[in-house]
Amino acid sequence: MARLIPTHGWIASARMYAVAPAAASTWHALLLQLARRARVPLETVELPAPAPIAQLWSHPRKGAVFMCGLPLARSRRPPCILAAPVPAAAEFAGRAHYWSDFVVRAGSAHRSLEDTLGGRIAFTSPESQSGFAAPLAHLRRLAAAPPLFREVLAPQVTPQGALSAVAEGRADVAAIDAYSLLLLRRYAPELVAQVRVVDRTQPRPIPPLVASEPLPSLTRALLTAHEDPDLQPALADLRLARFVHAELDTYQLLAEEFREALAHWQAHHLASLVHDAFAELTPAQSAG
Repeated sequence: MARLIPTHGWIASARMYAVAPAAASTWHALLLQLARRARVPLETVELPAPAPIAQLWSHPRKGAVFMCGLPLARSRRPPCILAAPVPAAAEFAGRAHYWSDFVVRAGSAHRSLEDTLGGRIAFTSPESQSGFAAPLAHLRRLAAAPPLFREVLAPQVTPQGALSAVAEGRADVAAIDAYSLLLLRRYAPELVAQVRVVDRTQPRPIPPLVASEPLPSLTRALLTAHEDPDLQPALADLRLARFVHAELDTYQLLAEEFREALAHWQAHHLASLVHDAFAELTPAQSAG
């Protein structure tokens, strides 16, 4: 593993999907193999939570860094998209998309998302599409009168953190990135066994690998990775079918939906008590 953010050279990071140490090692090995094929000198980076992942996204020498689609769409100077992953599970239907799964404790009485209303909800971070923006948009569809929940917990930072909050009973429900959940079933089955999925959001474009400037040889290496027998074990371990081409315009919908969801929840309480990090959720004059 590499030291924390080097000061020079191209960096690579799969922190978004490094759901466990073994997953991080596999990601790093895969990215380095692809970089060697592309003849791009990458250095893999560890930036474990709770360090802000935005430190990676703002790095001036991004070579292959997974970036959430929401900050990508909202960026004034967006990075270049190299490629997007296609998860291998059948439910992803061979597409570079994902969704958020709403999870509850396996032993709880909750059988639907509506059953959790009046309880506590955990979000990952205010900059997350899957762990914040997508559930905000989805919750608008519920017929119940706001506030829907009694508390929005402090940022749980990662899908693992939000999942643990539910498993440990600190939250009644959380929205989890579907690809992260797929990886967690592989790398942390004992944790996933403690929760159940009761609902999901609409599919949206999956977080891509980005770079500070075009790296065409690395893009080619990513797009042909599934054709290389030497890379098949890593792709299988990471539950990946392949990487595909992706355009920035594909992600603009995420920013539009987020603006609409914020406007809605600023006028209608989502919860009676909202952590300061999510203060935008409620009107300033009546925030809990």
